[in-house]
Amino acid sequence: MGTLADVAAEGGVVGIHAIDGMAGIGKTTFAVHAAHQLAAGFPDGQFFLPLHAHTAGQRPVDPADALASLLLTAGVPAAAIPPGLDARAARWRDQVAGKKILLVLDDATGHEQVRSLLPGSAGSLVLVTSRRRLTALVDVAVISLGVLPARDATALLARLAGRLGLQPRDPALAEIARLCGYLPLAIGMLASQLRHHPAWVPAALAANLAAARGRLAMMYAENVSVAVAFDLSYADLTPGQRRLFRRLGLIPGPRFDGYAAAALDGTSVGQARRYLSELYDQHLLTEPAPGRYQLHDLLREHARTLADADDPAESSAAAERLLDYYLHSALAADQHIPAVDTAYHRSPVVCWPGDAPELTTFGQAAAWLDAERPNLHAATDYAAASGRYLHAVHIPAALADYLTGRGPWDQLTTLQHTALTAARQVGDQAGQAGALHQLGLLGTVTGDYLAAADNLAQAVALYGHIGDRLGQAYAICQQGVLQDFTGDYSAGIASHQQALALARGSGDKRAEACALQTLGFAQQQTGDYLASAASLAAGLDLYRSLGHRLGEAEVLNTLGTLQTLTGEYRAAGANLRHALEIFRDLGDLAYQAWALNDMGVVQQLTGDYPVAAASHQQALDLFRDLGNHLGQSEALNRLGELSTRTSATSQARDQHTRALAIARDLGVAPEEARALEGIGNSHLHDGNPGLAAEYLRQAFAIYQSIGVPAAQHVRETLEHHRLTFVTAESPPTRPGQGHQPPTPATPPGTQ
Repeated sequence: MGTLADVAAEGGVVGIHAIDGMAGIGKTTFAVHAAHQLAAGFPDGQFFLPLHAHTAGQRPVDPADALASLLLTAGVPAAAIPPGLDARAARWRDQVAGKKILLVLDDATGHEQVRSLLPGSAGSLVLVTSRRRLTALVDVAVISLGVLPARDATALLARLAGRLGLQPRDPALAEIARLCGYLPLAIGMLASQLRHHPAWVPAALAANLAAARGRLAMMYAENVSVAVAFDLSYADLTPGQRRLFRRLGLIPGPRFDGYAAAALDGTSVGQARRYLSELYDQHLLTEPAPGRYQLHDLLREHARTLADADDPAESSAAAERLLDYYLHSALAADQHIPAVDTAYHRSPVVCWPGDAPELTTFGQAAAWLDAERPNLHAATDYAAASGRYLHAVHIPAALADYLTGRGPWDQLTTLQHTALTAARQVGDQAGQAGALHQLGLLGTVTGDYLAAADNLAQAVALYGHIGDRLGQAYAICQQGVLQDFTGDYSAGIASHQQALALARGSGDKRAEACALQTLGFAQQQTGDYLASAASLAAGLDLYRSLGHRLGEAEVLNTLGTLQTLTGEYRAAGANLRHALEIFRDLGDLAYQAWALNDMGVVQQLTGDYPVAAASHQQALDLFRDLGNHLGQSEALNRLGELSTRTSATSQARDQHTRALAIARDLGVAPEEARALEGIGNSHLHDGNPGLAAEYLRQAFAIYQSIGVPAAQHVRETLEHHRLTFVTAESPPTRPGQGHQPPTPATPPGTQ
């Protein structure tokens, strides 16, 4: 409170503080408390004048009448009070001239009601409370009150309930406070109910409040309620402002901008922004970020209640316009988000006649999607629930490329399941195929391989049924990626070659480039390096001719790993760095992780161990953040190899053991074998060939079964150390059947 008094004590000015905030926020309580704290500093009088801007059944006080009340309170006889506003204002200023007074003007309508009431003498302090931001008053210090912090709100509820043994740490009280939106007025009313109903249990009240179709109906005390307080604010608005406020209750997402408001209101973005600014000035909206607005939860419910009472056809049309705007803009943004190589969807034609943001560059598109992602998710759920299936199917499709590269993947998975259900409800086979295809891609990157295989098989069949050969090409290409990940390289190569034939038959160059890139990856894994180089070179030329930077970077990354295998470390490093730069430019976190991990291998092989450790750790952190389990296994294995190279063999065994657990859980044979080989090599490094042998034998068996060059390397290691190995006649355990290593003499990481 000291700062309020400091302003008044500066001399030469009247200290004026405008205390504003939404209905029920506690403005009057704050002002009265401040006045009591500061009263001793104003010996010539303290005045409290209610101006009744929002008192039910009462008109706001006319400024002339307010001056008469002040003069009477100051001791001026009624007969000596002059008529007219200007004369009374002059008499009031004369009355308090040279005095130090504290004046509280409570619940003002605006600056017009307040201006004539201000004293002119230095050293006085005026506190004005209002639901409106008094922006027209000059030389005013503004105190805008917000809702209470969660802890303070719960403590207030416990104190006002006045029950023995009721503690603020009670989870039920915290839930009641949350459902009250941490609004003091609502908290006070629920506390009053607990106080006057001793048989009520807080947990039951919280449950009833959460289940209520309208929480506002439960927030009352005698003839006072939160809804009535909000109604009085609503009554202050112009017809256009009221219409927009009602319709804002229909927005399914948390925050919105002028374009969304314009779509709802069926008006221009300029008009919508003017209305939003006015609603903000009335504390019916908050502005948590420039140009982005939000309704308090209870105000949102109030607005929705008003919208429900409005013409249902108008509300439905407003919601339809909002969904059209979101779908139109999401599709426009998606045009500038590079697609993952195996991603595919056909976009509908959406005619949107209203205003929309300019989304003509990658930066604009990514920024818009960053801001609108929660709204687009909420719009999808709303569309599905309200039977607007076009939006429920295609908003998730428009988000797919963006979320695949950045996450969160669980959100994209949820969206695609919503899209799939919606498409099935209306028999949209193309929509079903697209959603299944995307779910298959997501299952591949998240490690849910059984679901991925099933979804991709369904997608391929549906694409074939509707004659979409291009869709088939992309889905089959993704099937090949899944087969590669699990070590079934022969099947993967066959899938990539089938996808390549379909792509060339359809004449789609991106699909052809995609198939060439994934084919080159599979050929690389099986040791067919010349074929891999040819496939990658052809894919790179196609992607560059298309200006497809993400595809270009994918090929460069794969080419870098090929050059690492063939010992061309300088070229490998250059290609991997170039790929990483593109991935970073495009904001694709998933590919950044792969590039970092692959760069770490080159750095290991060239002896730059500290930098390699940083690269692998960054990759591991990104994989964890994204929920990419295969990536985590690969990064841990690479860290384990580095630890063995730097003689940190206990740490190496720990890292490989963690990688092994993930690989076995996923059923990923290549990483399982790499982990076993790494553990074996760490024991060899320690001079324990006996402990190493069984791990290396199991690694050899897996490598041999999946047909990769690493089998020969492990065989040579076993022979060099005069250890026996599994022959081709000794059937190895198949990948996924669990290659159990012997129990080490001491647990991994403890030697």
